[in-house]
Amino acid sequence: MTERPSGPLAGLRVVELAGIGPGPHACMVLADLGADVVRIERRGGAPDAFGDRPDILLRGRRSISADLKDPDDIAMVGALMAVADVVVEGFRPGVTERLGLGPDAALAANPRLVYARITGWGQDGPRALSAGHDLNYIALTGALAAIARPGQPSTVPLNLVGDFGGGSLYCVVGILAALWERERSGAGQVIDAAMVDGASSLMQMVWSMRGIGMWTDRPAVNLLDGGAPFYDVYVCRGGGQLAVAALEPAFYALLLDGLALDPKSLPAQYDPDGWPAIRAALTERIASRTRDEWASVFAFTDACVTPVLSLAEAAQDAHLAARGTLVDVDGTVQAAAAPRFSRTPARAPQPPGRADSHRADVLRDWLAAPGN
Repeated sequence: MTERPSGPLAGLRVVELAGIGPGPHACMVLADLGADVVRIERRGGAPDAFGDRPDILLRGRRSISADLKDPDDIAMVGALMAVADVVVEGFRPGVTERLGLGPDAALAANPRLVYARITGWGQDGPRALSAGHDLNYIALTGALAAIARPGQPSTVPLNLVGDFGGGSLYCVVGILAALWERERSGAGQVIDAAMVDGASSLMQMVWSMRGIGMWTDRPAVNLLDGGAPFYDVYVCRGGGQLAVAALEPAFYALLLDGLALDPKSLPAQYDPDGWPAIRAALTERIASRTRDEWASVFAFTDACVTPVLSLAEAAQDAHLAARGTLVDVDGTVQAAAAPRFSRTPARAPQPPGRADSHRADVLRDWLAAPGN
């Protein structure tokens, strides 16, 4: 990382104890927004999932390797924590305590420290010490069961709901909230960011609808799970897909108009008993033309209809290109920093550095400078 950090978090010091998945993603977000993130790679640990290939999830931060069984290296990491604003770790409960780098020791040395712990199950509870992955966490919260078709297993929603939505982003929210509170109290604190908690919070609208009788546990019969024919994905001629999300009556009217379907020939939009007839009509009509033909029909309308793009196609989309949502860095397409800021914009994504390539710079900048 050669470019000086910029963005709303410029000047914030973050120690990242290397892990996989949500921890690195949270630290990527912090680094994208300008934080000086130092990733502590575990020397002699398990090989990275990407091997020798660059993992762009690790972009924008500096790297130091450490043997966390070596007292000198543990002391070095502790010294960095003592001058940091934030620590992010994603080990099972108790691991950093056994290393001598747990929150009690860290906060004793640095009372203003925000110590963020990101796990799947949380720091306590019957499953706290068990292994798991995104799919397990969202399965336990009910989120996975809600993403299904009748007679089929639940759809695996990548690892967006547990790892990144419920995990890393809620961890970042916790960090920013704790930093704001520190401005008033002068004290740091420990954040327990559990993916089961975050994923459950993401499901709050569904819980709300369920609470008032608008959601059942049967798959694909509800408003937002593909049960409503006007909120679903359809196959076009040639195999392309079209996303239809015409929830509001005004948008639904535009959908029917674009499809050249007479609303008088169909049941009322919000009558569930009529949904099979509406679905049959939409399925037949959408299958009569290609995805790109329908995309042209509905472009720049309020019908809430869009083509379903592959990753390769998304990289070429005119709207995403106009906003710079996806960028090419050294031949690798990736997401730009989000969100956008009017006065303190984030810098362009920086390629990930080699492991342990910043030791001298970090120790000089963090530990040798006066007033660190």
